[in-house]
Formats: sequence, structure tokens, C-alpha cells
Amino acid sequence: MKKFKKALGVLLILSLTAGLFACGDSGAETTAPATEESAPASEEAEEPVAVAIDKAAFDALIASGSTADDADIAASSWASAVKEAGVLRIGGTRTSFLFSQLDETDEGLRGFDAGLYQLLARYILGDESKYELTQVDSSTRESVLQSDQVDAVFATYSITPARQEVISFAGPYYTSRQAVLVKAGNTEITGIDSLAGKNVATQAGSTGPEMLAEYAPDAVVQEFDNDIEARTALEQGRVDAYVTDYTLMLNAIVKSPGVYEIAGDVFGPEDNYGIGLPLDSDGVAFVNDFLKKIEEDGTWEQLWKISLGDRTGITTVPTAPQIGE
Repeated sequence: MKKFKKALGVLLILSLTAGLFACGDSGAETTAPATEESAPASEEAEEPVAVAIDKAAFDALIASGSTADDADIAASSWASAVKEAGVLRIGGTRTSFLFSQLDETDEGLRGFDAGLYQLLARYILGDESKYELTQVDSSTRESVLQSDQVDAVFATYSITPARQEVISFAGPYYTSRQAVLVKAGNTEITGIDSLAGKNVATQAGSTGPEMLAEYAPDAVVQEFDNDIEARTALEQGRVDAYVTDYTLMLNAIVKSPGVYEIAGDVFGPEDNYGIGLPLDSDGVAFVNDFLKKIEEDGTWEQLWKISLGDRTGITTVPTAPQIGE
């Protein structure tokens, strides 16, 4: 069975062509001692590195974002509280390569999620830099909202009925599905149907455990606190596969070329990403209006191209999901 090379351009990503990845010196290199039979150092292959985000284009797009009318802010107690505080408190991540990645050279956070919350900060406060980020993972996203540590969570956050019992969601603003990640070269695992008896990683608090229970009930599931721990276990051979959101796998494949592959097809229902907000907050209507505006004026599409399309070689812009009322 062939590896999955469709759905949102995985074909282009898994090919790892020269057009997708540039050569650089950011990765560690192991070089054999020079001998008569060794190739000159200048001819040795360098570590491929993933295409970096176009920082100038990203920053310019965010700086051109619109601002809300005072009347619209005043009509929302959630937005009014953010305005009064002078800062938008975000629960998110600094390590999601395509969605919210910290650039240590300038301390900037860039990616699809990062762009959305910076645009929202600009929309409410008139300044995209007026946000504070609290690091979250899949097991802490509800708790930071319930304890009023943050105003909103942007973290590839799947909308589920169980979560909707304790928090509210604006959106959805993006759609994905589940997939199976394996080490490059693995020919034994060909998709979700070949996981029986295999040690399979997933993230605690994510939709992964539920999906495995339904689609691979005979897998030996190991839950990890976050994506990095799960992928490390896969790299070290402590697990045979990793089941999680397909979009998170794009992060891993693009960031670490030649390390991973996606086995088989995506599976499970559509996975809608939402913006987490406090339960029954009127911020839902306010943020939904914001999302509709950036879709209508083309900002959503431009942000997708800069954050995902241009970096993965995917040229077809996906259709934004229907935003709830």
C-alpha cells in the first residue's frame, strides 16, 4: 500500500524536493575525517532545513490588519475587558512550526495561529504587539480558561462536545483530520488498519485517544503530554507510530525533512479548529465577527499562504470552514 501523498498537498511535502527545502548550516553535521577517498568538505551534502516563514510579509500583513469600531467593542463585555486591560492574554504555543513558532533572533511569534491572535490584538487594541502568551498543551487548554489565566486559546484546538461543556468556542477557523505518523522508511505500518498490537503514541487530552479507541482498538496506546514528547518516543523507537492531527504532522515533516512519513490515508471525522473562550462568553460572537471580516477581506487567505502554503509547496488555498453564529 502506498504512503499517503494527497490531501492538502502531502504529496509535495513527502517528496522533499529541492524546491521545498533550502540548504543551510542550522542543523548538526557529522563529517568523516578527510582521507584520500573522502570527498572534499565543500562537496559534502549539507543538512536540509525547512523553508522559513517570510517574516517581512507576515509582519506587513499583520500590521495592515483592521481595527474594531468602539461601538462593537462596547457591545461585548469580553472585548471591553480586553480593551480595559490593554493586553490580550493568549493561551498558545511557541513550538508549532507552521502555526505559532518563536523566532529567537527577534523574539517574534509567527505562523497561522500566531497571525490570528496578533490580528485580533490589533483589532481590539489597535496594536498587534499588545498580547501576552501563556504556554499551553493539550492537557491544560481548558484549565487556563477556567481559571481566568487567559482570555482566549489559539492552539490548533479541536472543537468537541466534551470541551463545549466547560468552555466555549469561536470559529471554526480551520479544518483537519487524523493521520498516522511513522519513521521514514517504515514499510510495516501502512495506515490506521495496521496498528493492531503496535505501540502507538498520542497526546493526552487530545482527540487522539478517542480516535484510536474507535479506529484501532487493538493498538497499545501510550499517551504523552505534548507533541514533542510523542515524536521523541517515535524517533527513539519506543513507539511504532504516532496518531494525531494531520496538520500537526505537517509541522513535523516540514521541520524535520527525511525523519518522518505519513502512513496511509487520513481518517476520522473532520476536525474543526476553534478559538477557546470562557464558557458562555459573549466573546464568541465578537470573535466570530472578526473571523468573518478577515475571511471577506482576504486576510485569512494571505495568512494561510504565508504561514502554510508558501512553506509546504501547497498551491491550492483551502476553503475556510463555515463560522458559527
